[in-house]
Amino acid sequence: MPQVHSQHENFTHLLQPNALLPSQFFAALRRRWEHEPERRLLAALLLDAVECFQKNLFARDRRKRQLFLEAEQWIASSDRTWPFSFENACEQLELNPDYVRKGLLAWKEAQLAKGMGETSR
Repeated sequence: MPQVHSQHENFTHLLQPNALLPSQFFAALRRRWEHEPERRLLAALLLDAVECFQKNLFARDRRKRQLFLEAEQWIASSDRTWPFSFENACEQLELNPDYVRKGLLAWKEAQLAKGMGETSR
């Protein structure tokens, strides 16, 4: 006998956050735009910024800390006058810059909260 699920149970998976590593996301972008050099360049730019942002959040080394701060500033900027701005790069890659920015800032806050908990032990 088939199991009967309520309509609520059938759609709860749609409300769950998807965990996707940056490397998985950008690998999909690279495959999608394999033959479009401009988009590959923008995807590489965005990937580099995300990696600098994530890998160097807790950096103590001056150079790595600077990489984090520059990536954070670039991500936070709403400047559209520069062709390689965060806003323009996201839009050319058909990504919503506000959505990507909010996701990265939420990741940062979660990491800081987790880091604070670990350092207080």
